[in-house]
Amino acid sequence: MKAMKNEKPKRKSRGDDYVNNKEFSAAVVEYVQTVMTDKNEGREARQIPNYIGECFMKIANGLSRSPNFMNYSYREDMVMDAVENCVKAIMNYDITKPTRTGNPNAFSYFTQISWYAFLRRIAKEKKQADIKQLLIEKGSIGNFAEFDDDDMSGESMMEKVRQKNDSFHQDDDKVETSKKTKTKKPRAEKKALELDDCGPLYDFLD
Repeated sequence: MKAMKNEKPKRKSRGDDYVNNKEFSAAVVEYVQTVMTDKNEGREARQIPNYIGECFMKIANGLSRSPNFMNYSYREDMVMDAVENCVKAIMNYDITKPTRTGNPNAFSYFTQISWYAFLRRIAKEKKQADIKQLLIEKGSIGNFAEFDDDDMSGESMMEKVRQKNDSFHQDDDKVETSKKTKTKKPRAEKKALELDDCGPLYDFLD
């Protein structure tokens, strides 16, 4: 029998979003130190190097493909939010903070920044979805049912919703004007008018 060769398992290939933590951390530390020196000497802070920006993008892209986030339809917005947050937070990176290995770990720091950026985007999108649902429920879907087939896109529908809400605002102004010009009403009638002060969509649009 031929002796079986002890073959080493193939190393998993590194994807396009791979970031070398040692090189990335060194670049971040160097940039932070340079900006701090420029600030102390009264010079204008220099821009973030392209390499660091590319690493931000790779970190966010890689995180967006994790099981926690890969199925969201607005994943690109999540990535852009994360990159923006990383750029804003780079000067908050503490280059003197000790780590478990004794070496700077910028990858972990900016991955956490991206994680929370994702959560904020998810919360924002959920809030917008809830508002749209309330618009339809409070405005009565019957008021918006007379749409042509070409007008059934999300943007067209929301524009019609906003137009409908504007009409409610105009009605409110008429009620206010009428209340000022007319004599004082009995208490019960005045209460009824106050209940009509807001259209059904008034509280759900900016």
